[in-house]
Amino acid sequence: MSLDIKEKINKRCEKSLLQVKVSKIDLVYLINPDNEVMRMDSLKKKRRCLLIFFIIIILSIIGTVFFGFFACNEEMCAFSKKKLLTDHHFHLNHKTDNLSSLTKHKVENHLKGLSYDEVLNDDFQSKFDITKFDVMVFLHIQKTGGTSFGKHLVRDLDLKRKCTCQRKKKRCYCFRPNRNENWLFSRYSTGWKCGLHADWTELTGCVDQELDKNEGETTKRRYFYITLLRSPIPRYLSEFRHVQRGATWKNSRHFCLGRSATAEELPACYSGDNWVDVTLDEFADCESNLAANRQTRMLADLALVNCYNKTSMPLHERNRIMLASAKRNLAAMSFFGLTEYQKISQYIFEETFNLRFAIPFEQHNSTLSMQAFEGLNPFQKKKIKDINALDIELYDFAKQLMFQRFEKLKAKDNDFEFRFSNLGNIAVKNGGTEFNWESNIDNLVSIV
Repeated sequence: MSLDIKEKINKRCEKSLLQVKVSKIDLVYLINPDNEVMRMDSLKKKRRCLLIFFIIIILSIIGTVFFGFFACNEEMCAFSKKKLLTDHHFHLNHKTDNLSSLTKHKVENHLKGLSYDEVLNDDFQSKFDITKFDVMVFLHIQKTGGTSFGKHLVRDLDLKRKCTCQRKKKRCYCFRPNRNENWLFSRYSTGWKCGLHADWTELTGCVDQELDKNEGETTKRRYFYITLLRSPIPRYLSEFRHVQRGATWKNSRHFCLGRSATAEELPACYSGDNWVDVTLDEFADCESNLAANRQTRMLADLALVNCYNKTSMPLHERNRIMLASAKRNLAAMSFFGLTEYQKISQYIFEETFNLRFAIPFEQHNSTLSMQAFEGLNPFQKKKIKDINALDIELYDFAKQLMFQRFEKLKAKDNDFEFRFSNLGNIAVKNGGTEFNWESNIDNLVSIV
Protein backbone atom coordinates (compact mmCIF):
# COMPACT_ATOMS: atom_id res chain seq x y z
CA MET A 1 0.00 0.00 0.00
CA SER A 2 1.40 3.34 -1.00
CA LEU A 3 2.36 5.93 1.61
CA ASP A 4 -0.30 8.38 0.48
CA ILE A 5 -3.04 5.81 0.89
CA LYS A 6 -1.88 5.01 4.47
CA GLU A 7 -1.89 8.67 5.45
CA LYS A 8 -5.42 9.11 4.15
CA ILE A 9 -6.60 6.07 6.06
CA ASN A 10 -4.99 7.37 9.31
CA LYS A 11 -6.56 10.81 8.92
CA ARG A 12 -9.96 9.26 8.42
CA CYS A 13 -9.54 7.08 11.52
CA GLU A 14 -8.54 10.11 13.70
CA LYS A 15 -11.54 12.02 12.40
CA SER A 16 -13.83 9.11 13.28
CA LEU A 17 -12.44 8.87 16.79
CA LEU A 18 -12.91 12.60 17.31
CA GLN A 19 -16.50 12.30 16.18
CA VAL A 20 -17.06 9.45 18.62
CA LYS A 21 -15.69 11.54 21.54
CA VAL A 22 -17.80 14.47 20.65
CA SER A 23 -20.81 12.25 20.37
CA LYS A 24 -20.30 10.95 23.93
CA ILE A 25 -20.21 14.50 25.30
CA ASP A 26 -23.28 15.34 23.29
CA LEU A 27 -24.99 12.25 24.68
CA VAL A 28 -24.40 13.47 28.26
CA TYR A 29 -25.96 16.81 27.52
CA LEU A 30 -28.79 15.16 25.66
CA ILE A 31 -29.66 13.29 28.85
CA ASN A 32 -29.59 16.54 30.99
CA PRO A 33 -28.92 19.51 28.74
CA ASP A 34 -29.57 22.13 31.53
CA ASN A 35 -27.66 20.37 34.28
CA GLU A 36 -25.29 23.23 35.07
CA VAL A 37 -27.98 25.87 34.80
CA MET A 38 -30.31 23.93 37.09
CA ARG A 39 -27.62 23.53 39.71
CA MET A 40 -27.02 27.26 39.79
CA ASP A 41 -30.75 28.00 40.03
CA SER A 42 -31.10 25.56 42.92
CA LEU A 43 -28.40 27.33 44.93
CA LYS A 44 -30.04 30.68 44.28
CA LYS A 45 -33.43 29.36 45.49
CA LYS A 46 -31.91 27.95 48.70
CA ARG A 47 -30.23 31.25 49.48
CA ARG A 48 -33.48 33.12 48.83
CA CYS A 49 -35.47 30.78 51.13
CA LEU A 50 -32.92 31.15 53.95
CA LEU A 51 -33.03 34.93 53.62
CA ILE A 52 -36.85 34.96 53.79
CA PHE A 53 -36.80 32.59 56.79
CA PHE A 54 -34.41 34.81 58.77
CA ILE A 55 -36.44 37.92 57.94
CA ILE A 56 -39.61 36.21 59.24
CA ILE A 57 -37.87 35.17 62.48
CA ILE A 58 -36.59 38.72 63.10
CA LEU A 59 -40.02 40.25 62.40
CA SER A 60 -41.67 37.70 64.73
CA ILE A 61 -39.34 38.56 67.61
CA ILE A 62 -39.87 42.30 67.13
CA GLY A 63 -43.64 41.82 66.91
CA THR A 64 -43.77 39.66 70.05
CA VAL A 65 -41.78 42.15 72.13
CA PHE A 66 -43.79 45.13 70.87
CA PHE A 67 -47.17 43.46 71.38
CA GLY A 68 -46.26 41.97 74.76
CA PHE A 69 -44.80 45.16 76.21
CA PHE A 70 -46.90 47.93 74.72
CA ALA A 71 -50.18 46.63 73.34
CA CYS A 72 -51.20 43.71 75.49
CA ASN A 73 -53.33 43.37 78.61
CA GLU A 74 -51.06 43.10 81.66
CA GLU A 75 -52.84 40.07 83.03
CA MET A 76 -52.36 38.06 79.85
CA CYS A 77 -48.87 39.10 78.74
CA ALA A 78 -45.52 37.74 79.77
CA PHE A 79 -43.77 41.05 79.02
CA SER A 80 -46.16 43.48 80.69
CA LYS A 81 -44.66 46.65 82.16
CA LYS A 82 -46.06 45.81 85.58
CA LYS A 83 -44.46 42.36 85.61
CA LEU A 84 -41.06 43.64 84.45
CA LEU A 85 -41.13 46.34 87.11
CA THR A 86 -42.12 43.91 89.83
CA ASP A 87 -39.50 41.31 88.90
CA HIS A 88 -36.69 43.85 88.67
CA HIS A 89 -37.60 46.05 91.61
CA PHE A 90 -38.37 43.28 94.09
CA HIS A 91 -35.77 40.73 92.93
CA LEU A 92 -38.21 37.85 92.46
CA ASN A 93 -36.48 34.58 91.69
CA HIS A 94 -36.82 33.92 87.94
CA LYS A 95 -37.42 30.25 88.63
CA THR A 96 -40.54 31.05 90.65
CA ASP A 97 -41.96 33.77 88.45
CA ASN A 98 -43.80 32.00 85.62
CA LEU A 99 -47.12 31.44 87.39
CA SER A 100 -49.67 32.40 84.74
CA SER A 101 -49.27 29.21 82.72
CA LEU A 102 -49.95 26.90 85.68
CA THR A 103 -53.71 27.41 85.83
CA LYS A 104 -56.67 28.76 83.92
CA HIS A 105 -57.91 30.37 87.13
CA LYS A 106 -57.86 34.16 86.85
CA VAL A 107 -58.67 36.80 89.44
CA GLU A 108 -59.85 40.02 87.85
CA ASN A 109 -57.49 42.96 88.35
CA HIS A 110 -59.96 45.16 90.21
CA LEU A 111 -60.65 42.34 92.70
CA LYS A 112 -56.94 41.97 93.50
CA GLY A 113 -56.82 45.62 94.46
CA LEU A 114 -54.49 48.50 93.67
CA SER A 115 -50.80 47.91 94.19
CA TYR A 116 -48.50 49.98 96.39
CA ASP A 117 -46.86 51.53 93.31
CA GLU A 118 -50.24 52.48 91.87
CA VAL A 119 -51.37 54.07 95.14
CA LEU A 120 -48.20 56.19 95.36
CA ASN A 121 -48.31 57.14 91.69
CA ASP A 122 -48.25 60.87 91.03
CA ASP A 123 -51.60 60.45 89.32
CA PHE A 124 -54.16 61.75 91.83
CA GLN A 125 -56.76 59.29 90.53
CA SER A 126 -54.85 56.42 92.15
CA LYS A 127 -54.99 57.84 95.68
CA PHE A 128 -57.25 56.27 98.25
CA ASP A 129 -60.47 58.31 98.40
CA ILE A 130 -62.76 57.49 101.31
CA THR A 131 -65.58 59.62 99.81
CA LYS A 132 -65.89 57.62 96.57
CA PHE A 133 -65.89 53.84 96.00
CA ASP A 134 -62.55 52.83 97.53
CA VAL A 135 -62.51 49.99 100.08
CA MET A 136 -59.62 49.01 102.34
CA VAL A 137 -59.52 45.20 102.84
CA PHE A 138 -57.59 43.90 105.85
CA LEU A 139 -56.21 40.37 105.43
CA HIS A 140 -55.81 39.30 109.06
CA ILE A 141 -53.26 36.51 109.58
CA GLN A 142 -53.37 34.83 112.98
CA LYS A 143 -50.88 35.89 115.67
CA THR A 144 -49.32 38.76 113.74
CA GLY A 145 -50.72 41.58 115.87
CA GLY A 146 -53.72 41.89 113.59
CA THR A 147 -56.19 42.15 116.48
CA SER A 148 -54.54 45.33 117.76
CA PHE A 149 -54.02 46.76 114.28
CA GLY A 150 -57.66 46.06 113.46
CA LYS A 151 -58.70 48.04 116.54
CA HIS A 152 -56.43 50.89 115.50
CA LEU A 153 -58.23 51.03 112.14
CA VAL A 154 -61.70 51.40 113.66
CA ARG A 155 -60.85 53.45 116.79
CA ASP A 156 -57.76 55.54 116.25
CA LEU A 157 -57.77 56.97 112.71
CA ASP A 158 -58.32 60.69 112.50
CA LEU A 159 -61.40 60.79 110.22
CA LYS A 160 -64.08 63.33 109.37
CA ARG A 161 -66.65 60.68 110.18
CA LYS A 162 -65.31 58.31 112.80
CA CYS A 163 -66.29 54.67 113.02
CA THR A 164 -69.19 54.10 115.42
CA CYS A 165 -68.42 51.12 117.65
CA GLN A 166 -70.79 48.96 119.69
CA ARG A 167 -68.93 47.43 122.60
CA LYS A 168 -71.26 44.52 123.25
CA LYS A 169 -71.29 43.42 119.60
CA LYS A 170 -67.58 44.12 119.15
CA ARG A 171 -68.49 45.66 115.81
CA CYS A 172 -68.01 49.13 114.35
CA TYR A 173 -69.76 50.94 111.51
CA CYS A 174 -67.11 52.56 109.33
CA PHE A 175 -69.11 54.60 106.83
CA ARG A 176 -68.02 57.17 104.28
CA PRO A 177 -68.36 60.85 105.24
CA ASN A 178 -71.08 61.42 102.63
CA ARG A 179 -73.12 58.18 102.74
CA ASN A 180 -73.69 54.96 104.68
CA GLU A 181 -71.34 52.67 102.78
CA ASN A 182 -68.38 50.76 104.18
CA TRP A 183 -64.90 51.97 103.31
CA LEU A 184 -63.27 49.26 105.49
CA PHE A 185 -63.67 45.48 105.14
CA SER A 186 -62.28 43.90 108.30
CA ARG A 187 -63.12 41.78 111.30
CA TYR A 188 -64.23 44.75 113.44
CA SER A 189 -66.13 46.61 110.72
CA THR A 190 -67.94 43.97 108.65
CA GLY A 191 -67.16 40.80 110.60
CA TRP A 192 -65.86 37.59 109.08
CA LYS A 193 -68.03 37.91 105.96
CA CYS A 194 -65.68 35.78 103.85
CA GLY A 195 -64.93 33.26 106.57
CA LEU A 196 -62.91 33.17 109.77
CA HIS A 197 -59.44 34.61 109.05
CA ALA A 198 -60.10 34.52 105.31
CA ASP A 199 -56.96 34.30 103.20
CA TRP A 200 -56.05 36.01 99.89
CA THR A 201 -57.75 33.30 97.82
CA GLU A 202 -60.99 33.62 99.80
CA LEU A 203 -61.06 37.41 100.03
CA THR A 204 -60.43 38.11 96.33
CA GLY A 205 -63.27 35.77 95.44
CA CYS A 206 -65.70 37.02 98.06
CA VAL A 207 -65.37 40.69 99.10
CA ASP A 208 -67.07 42.20 96.07
CA GLN A 209 -70.11 39.91 96.32
CA GLU A 210 -70.46 40.41 100.09
CA LEU A 211 -70.39 44.20 99.81
CA ASP A 212 -72.97 44.09 97.00
CA LYS A 213 -75.15 41.94 99.22
CA ASN A 214 -74.61 44.15 102.27
CA GLU A 215 -75.31 47.40 100.42
CA GLY A 216 -78.11 46.04 98.24
CA GLU A 217 -76.64 47.09 94.91
CA THR A 218 -73.85 46.24 92.49
CA THR A 219 -71.09 48.82 92.58
CA LYS A 220 -67.75 48.97 90.83
CA ARG A 221 -65.29 49.54 93.65
CA ARG A 222 -61.53 49.85 93.97
CA TYR A 223 -59.91 47.60 96.57
CA PHE A 224 -56.83 48.38 98.63
CA TYR A 225 -55.48 45.22 100.33
CA ILE A 226 -53.47 45.55 103.53
CA THR A 227 -51.93 43.01 105.92
CA LEU A 228 -49.39 42.46 108.71
CA LEU A 229 -46.60 39.90 108.83
CA ARG A 230 -44.60 38.70 111.80
CA SER A 231 -41.27 36.96 112.23
CA PRO A 232 -42.17 33.29 111.54
CA ILE A 233 -40.67 31.51 114.56
CA PRO A 234 -42.22 33.77 117.23
CA ARG A 235 -45.51 33.76 115.31
CA TYR A 236 -45.56 29.94 115.13
CA LEU A 237 -44.80 29.54 118.84
CA SER A 238 -47.42 32.14 119.70
CA GLU A 239 -50.00 30.17 117.75
CA PHE A 240 -48.86 26.99 119.50
CA ARG A 241 -49.49 28.52 122.93
CA HIS A 242 -52.82 29.91 121.74
CA VAL A 243 -53.97 26.45 120.62
CA GLN A 244 -52.54 24.89 123.77
CA ARG A 245 -54.85 27.15 125.79
CA GLY A 246 -57.87 25.87 123.83
CA ALA A 247 -58.19 28.17 120.82
CA THR A 248 -59.22 26.70 117.48
CA TRP A 249 -60.03 28.04 114.05
CA LYS A 250 -62.04 25.01 113.04
CA ASN A 251 -64.80 27.24 111.65
CA SER A 252 -62.50 28.54 108.94
CA ARG A 253 -63.88 27.72 105.50
CA HIS A 254 -60.65 27.10 103.55
CA PHE A 255 -62.66 27.92 100.43
CA CYS A 256 -60.95 27.60 97.04
CA LEU A 257 -62.18 27.14 93.46
CA GLY A 258 -65.81 26.94 94.52
CA ARG A 259 -65.59 24.53 97.45
CA SER A 260 -64.20 24.06 100.95
CA ALA A 261 -61.31 21.71 101.68
CA THR A 262 -62.41 18.13 102.40
CA ALA A 263 -61.58 16.13 105.53
CA GLU A 264 -59.27 13.99 103.39
CA GLU A 265 -57.37 17.07 102.20
CA LEU A 266 -57.16 18.60 105.69
CA PRO A 267 -57.39 15.80 108.26
CA ALA A 268 -57.85 16.97 111.85
CA CYS A 269 -54.76 17.00 114.07
CA TYR A 270 -56.81 16.18 117.17
CA SER A 271 -60.04 14.50 118.23
CA GLY A 272 -62.61 16.28 120.32
CA ASP A 273 -63.45 19.98 120.57
CA ASN A 274 -59.93 21.36 120.89
CA TRP A 275 -56.23 20.58 121.31
CA VAL A 276 -55.77 21.73 124.89
CA ASP A 277 -52.42 20.83 126.52
CA VAL A 278 -50.88 19.70 123.22
CA THR A 279 -47.09 19.39 123.44
CA LEU A 280 -44.84 21.27 121.05
CA ASP A 281 -43.62 18.03 119.49
CA GLU A 282 -47.19 16.87 118.83
CA PHE A 283 -48.07 20.27 117.41
CA ALA A 284 -45.08 20.23 115.03
CA ASP A 285 -45.50 16.59 113.97
CA CYS A 286 -49.01 16.99 112.55
CA GLU A 287 -48.50 17.36 108.79
CA SER A 288 -51.91 18.94 108.22
CA ASN A 289 -51.36 21.61 110.89
CA LEU A 290 -51.85 24.90 109.04
CA ALA A 291 -49.75 26.80 111.58
CA ALA A 292 -46.62 25.85 109.62
CA ASN A 293 -45.94 28.33 106.79
CA ARG A 294 -49.29 29.96 107.56
CA GLN A 295 -48.29 33.38 106.21
CA THR A 296 -47.17 31.97 102.85
CA ARG A 297 -50.34 29.92 102.42
CA MET A 298 -52.64 32.79 103.37
CA LEU A 299 -50.99 35.20 100.93
CA ALA A 300 -50.69 32.79 97.98
CA ASP A 301 -53.23 32.17 95.23
CA LEU A 302 -54.06 28.59 96.20
CA ALA A 303 -55.79 27.92 92.89
CA LEU A 304 -52.28 27.74 91.38
CA VAL A 305 -51.55 24.58 93.39
CA ASN A 306 -55.00 22.98 93.12
CA CYS A 307 -56.05 24.34 96.52
CA TYR A 308 -55.60 21.84 99.36
CA ASN A 309 -55.16 18.78 97.15
CA LYS A 310 -51.51 17.88 97.68
CA THR A 311 -51.56 14.88 95.34
CA SER A 312 -51.68 16.87 92.10
CA MET A 313 -47.98 17.82 92.06
CA PRO A 314 -44.71 17.09 93.89
CA LEU A 315 -44.37 18.82 97.26
CA HIS A 316 -41.27 20.80 96.27
CA GLU A 317 -43.06 22.15 93.20
CA ARG A 318 -46.13 23.06 95.25
CA ASN A 319 -43.97 24.91 97.78
CA ARG A 320 -42.05 26.74 95.06
CA ILE A 321 -45.24 27.99 93.42
CA MET A 322 -46.91 28.98 96.70
CA LEU A 323 -43.88 30.98 97.82
CA ALA A 324 -43.59 32.80 94.48
CA SER A 325 -47.30 33.61 94.51
CA ALA A 326 -47.18 34.87 98.11
CA LYS A 327 -44.24 37.15 97.30
CA ARG A 328 -45.98 38.56 94.26
CA ASN A 329 -49.29 39.16 96.05
CA LEU A 330 -47.56 40.73 99.02
CA ALA A 331 -45.54 43.08 96.80
CA ALA A 332 -48.71 44.04 94.92
CA MET A 333 -50.68 44.92 98.07
CA SER A 334 -51.37 48.58 98.77
CA PHE A 335 -49.74 48.22 102.19
CA PHE A 336 -48.17 45.67 104.49
CA GLY A 337 -46.46 46.17 107.82
CA LEU A 338 -44.18 44.09 110.01
CA THR A 339 -45.08 43.55 113.65
CA GLU A 340 -41.43 43.91 114.67
CA TYR A 341 -41.29 47.42 113.15
CA GLN A 342 -44.39 49.19 114.48
CA LYS A 343 -43.21 52.77 114.01
CA ILE A 344 -41.99 52.27 110.44
CA SER A 345 -45.19 50.38 109.58
CA GLN A 346 -47.30 53.23 110.97
CA TYR A 347 -45.34 55.81 108.96
CA ILE A 348 -45.65 53.85 105.70
CA PHE A 349 -49.40 53.37 106.23
CA GLU A 350 -50.00 57.05 106.91
CA GLU A 351 -47.96 58.19 103.92
CA THR A 352 -49.54 55.63 101.62
CA PHE A 353 -53.16 56.44 102.42
CA ASN A 354 -52.76 60.05 103.56
CA LEU A 355 -54.50 59.11 106.80
CA ARG A 356 -53.25 59.75 110.34
CA PHE A 357 -53.55 57.71 113.52
CA ALA A 358 -54.34 59.68 116.65
CA ILE A 359 -51.93 57.62 118.76
CA PRO A 360 -48.44 56.21 118.17
CA PHE A 361 -47.95 52.46 117.89
CA GLU A 362 -45.80 51.24 120.75
CA GLN A 363 -42.91 48.85 120.18
CA HIS A 364 -41.51 46.13 122.46
CA ASN A 365 -38.39 44.44 121.16
CA SER A 366 -38.56 41.09 122.94
CA THR A 367 -41.41 38.64 123.21
CA LEU A 368 -42.28 35.62 125.26
CA SER A 369 -42.11 33.55 122.07
CA MET A 370 -38.42 34.22 121.40
CA GLN A 371 -37.58 33.54 125.02
CA ALA A 372 -39.41 30.23 124.73
CA PHE A 373 -37.56 29.38 121.50
CA GLU A 374 -34.17 29.82 123.18
CA GLY A 375 -35.21 27.25 125.77
CA LEU A 376 -35.88 24.52 123.19
CA ASN A 377 -33.50 21.67 122.45
CA PRO A 378 -31.54 21.70 119.12
CA PHE A 379 -33.82 19.10 117.52
CA GLN A 380 -36.94 21.15 118.26
CA LYS A 381 -35.33 24.35 116.98
CA LYS A 382 -34.36 22.69 113.71
CA LYS A 383 -37.79 21.11 113.32
CA ILE A 384 -39.59 24.42 113.74
CA LYS A 385 -37.27 26.19 111.30
CA ASP A 386 -37.64 23.43 108.71
CA ILE A 387 -41.44 23.35 108.73
CA ASN A 388 -41.56 27.14 108.49
CA ALA A 389 -38.91 27.51 105.81
CA LEU A 390 -41.30 29.16 103.32
CA ASP A 391 -42.44 31.74 105.86
CA ILE A 392 -38.83 32.50 106.79
CA GLU A 393 -37.97 33.25 103.16
CA LEU A 394 -41.17 35.24 102.69
CA TYR A 395 -40.46 37.34 105.79
CA ASP A 396 -36.89 38.08 104.63
CA PHE A 397 -38.34 39.22 101.30
CA ALA A 398 -40.97 41.36 103.05
CA LYS A 399 -38.42 42.96 105.37
CA GLN A 400 -36.16 43.95 102.50
CA LEU A 401 -39.09 45.31 100.51
CA MET A 402 -40.54 47.29 103.43
CA PHE A 403 -37.23 49.03 104.10
CA GLN A 404 -36.88 49.87 100.40
CA ARG A 405 -40.28 51.56 100.55
CA PHE A 406 -39.44 53.29 103.82
CA GLU A 407 -36.23 54.77 102.43
CA LYS A 408 -38.02 56.08 99.32
CA LEU A 409 -40.79 57.69 101.37
CA LYS A 410 -38.22 59.12 103.75
CA ALA A 411 -36.25 60.67 100.86
CA LYS A 412 -39.39 62.36 99.50
CA ASP A 413 -40.51 63.74 102.87
CA ASN A 414 -38.95 67.15 103.59
CA ASP A 415 -40.37 67.07 107.12
CA PHE A 416 -39.41 63.46 107.84
CA GLU A 417 -37.59 64.03 111.14
CA PHE A 418 -40.49 65.97 112.59
CA ARG A 419 -43.14 63.62 111.17
CA PHE A 420 -41.42 60.43 112.31
CA SER A 421 -40.75 61.67 115.83
CA ASN A 422 -44.36 62.86 116.21
CA LEU A 423 -46.32 59.92 114.80
CA GLY A 424 -49.72 59.77 116.45
CA ASN A 425 -49.42 63.14 118.15
CA ILE A 426 -52.38 64.76 116.41
CA ALA A 427 -54.35 65.60 119.51
CA VAL A 428 -55.17 64.16 122.92
CA LYS A 429 -57.70 61.41 122.31
CA ASN A 430 -59.70 59.81 125.09
CA GLY A 431 -59.84 56.04 125.00
CA GLY A 432 -56.87 55.59 122.65
CA THR A 433 -55.79 52.00 122.07
CA GLU A 434 -52.22 51.75 123.27
CA PHE A 435 -50.38 48.95 121.51
CA ASN A 436 -48.99 46.42 123.94
CA TRP A 437 -46.84 43.72 122.38
CA GLU A 438 -47.14 41.05 125.05
CA SER A 439 -50.80 41.34 126.03
CA ASN A 440 -52.19 41.89 122.56
CA ILE A 441 -50.19 39.28 120.70
CA ASP A 442 -49.29 36.53 123.07
CA ASN A 443 -51.91 36.57 125.81
CA LEU A 444 -55.05 37.94 124.15
CA VAL A 445 -57.53 35.22 123.19
CA SER A 446 -58.82 35.96 119.71
CA ILE A 447 -62.55 36.04 119.04
CA VAL A 448 -63.58 33.04 116.95
